[in-house]
Amino acid sequence: MNWFAFRCIYCQRKLAIGSHGLCCSCNKQIRRFNYCGVCGSELAENTLGCGNCLQNRPAWHRMVIIGAYKMPLSSLIHRFKFQNSFYFDRTLARLLYLAIRDARRTHGLMLPEVIIPVPLHHFRHWRRGYNQADLLAGQLAKWLNIPCNNRLIKRVKHTRTQRGLSAAARRVNLQKAFRFADKKQACPYKSVALVDDVITTGSTLNALAGLFVQQGVEQIQVWGLARA
Repeated sequence: MNWFAFRCIYCQRKLAIGSHGLCCSCNKQIRRFNYCGVCGSELAENTLGCGNCLQNRPAWHRMVIIGAYKMPLSSLIHRFKFQNSFYFDRTLARLLYLAIRDARRTHGLMLPEVIIPVPLHHFRHWRRGYNQADLLAGQLAKWLNIPCNNRLIKRVKHTRTQRGLSAAARRVNLQKAFRFADKKQACPYKSVALVDDVITTGSTLNALAGLFVQQGVEQIQVWGLARA
């Protein structure tokens, strides 16, 4: 029920169920597709592994996404990240939560030990006022009953924005950008899920996943709102 007349965060229609945040009509407009459960490439049917990731194998092992970075999802993500719409976290996290549940059926996904949001550099965090990945991870942790650890990894290099950069330039931009907060402590997990908003070339997640590979983590998943 919607006793308080909550409205869709995209089209402003009154919601049948206020807690959902997005009306059925706008939800249906999100472009969802069958995808490779490793690299997220669009495929004719859901599978694990495809020609794209065989040629350029990512550092992680599994991927979960809601859908394509197209309207209305792209607009919601942009407002969430850049227009101080931090309160979109519950609605977007719910969509990702449903995608995770679906991936357990379509891709045989096993849930990880811990959820880790992609960290922001402290300067960017200060300017924005929040880390959007951290907000998403916190919601998912509650619903999945999995701990969220937002202190394990630090972003120590204030990189230029990745938007508009080529894949090669993104990789250079992210060299030595992350490290474990405690250099002396080994990673205590064998399976982790890294949460991010938009997955484009995967350079950020590859850089992060590489750190966990070095620590002997056996299963690295990436959970993202959209694949661009």
